[in-house]
Amino acid sequence: MLKTLDLYDLSRTLAGSYLSGFAYPWEALGGIKEMIETLGPTLGEEYTQTAPNVWIHKTAVVAPTAYVGGPCIIGANTEVRHCAFIRGSALVGAGCVVGNSVELKNVILFDNVQVPHYNYVGDSILGYKAHMGAGSLTSNVKSDKTLVVVKDGREQIPTGLKKFGAMLGDFVEVGCNSVLNPGTVVGRHTNIYPTSCVRGVIPAHSIYKTGGIVVPKAEEGE
Repeated sequence: MLKTLDLYDLSRTLAGSYLSGFAYPWEALGGIKEMIETLGPTLGEEYTQTAPNVWIHKTAVVAPTAYVGGPCIIGANTEVRHCAFIRGSALVGAGCVVGNSVELKNVILFDNVQVPHYNYVGDSILGYKAHMGAGSLTSNVKSDKTLVVVKDGREQIPTGLKKFGAMLGDFVEVGCNSVLNPGTVVGRHTNIYPTSCVRGVIPAHSIYKTGGIVVPKAEEGE
């Protein structure tokens, strides 16, 4: 479940072709800036270039107090709310919400992602319809500054990255005030309880409960 195609429906982002070239999604983090700079000029008349390397869809709504740094793409019908801080290297999909006081840096947000209240999302990829509750954030650097390792039980996968936040699969729900530690990977359709401290690999179709207990979701009808 760690592979790019296990986590994401690549038809739900302008970065689909780019991401398809990587077995593991975190391998794409180092090239997001260049990908946006290459993709932006090809977007056509539906997008307005508002600043160097910043392309915003004409149906997107960006609050006057928001900061949008390049390179950046903001998709159709997306709302960027007051005091959002997009530092750059951010591809924000269609139908997204980037809320008040949210900070984005070196990220891909698939279509219909919501990061609506006081979130920090850095060096991360959020899948289709992923949602981060108020105050939840990605921690993208280890306290000892060593390289991030993805830990899946006894398996450990070196990433070679000093900065790596979280990979959230499609439809992931993260509860309020949760912290996703460096190298966190959350499978599709998984829910994270509020105020959780999450690390490692969390399987798809699971519930991450208080105290780090992980249980499978009940099948419909059970």
